[in-house]
Amino acid sequence: MAAQRTAVNPVDWSLELGFNQGELVTGATRTLYCSGQTAMNAEGKPEHPDDLAAQLALSLDNVEAVLTEAGMTLTNVVRLNVYTTDVDLLFQHYGVLAARLGAVGAAPSTTMLGVTRLAVPGQLIELEATAVD
Repeated sequence: MAAQRTAVNPVDWSLELGFNQGELVTGATRTLYCSGQTAMNAEGKPEHPDDLAAQLALSLDNVEAVLTEAGMTLTNVVRLNVYTTDVDLLFQHYGVLAARLGAVGAAPSTTMLGVTRLAVPGQLIELEATAVD
């Protein structure tokens, strides 16, 4: 049985920002919990020091690589946690994420958190996703 997703939005202001308040998933056959993905290359080396927009794009590429390996895409993401060391700077570049999600019609429930630092020094952004199909 394929997963059925229902957006839960008791208010609709979040839709303009590209996310649902909640995602009700029923009938799911598989759930993928992705570890936090940062701007690391295939050799495990950090990329794009001090460039949040480029780090965000590569972090999202890395999320997509995990999804692809599991036979899923961004449209399967129902939950996205965004961790950043600079919330104000992230807001300046949030369009990078919103555009990629919007292009495939994805609007997962999302939380953004400002943190003191991430595990790898120099990383400014980390994305953690949950996907279902």
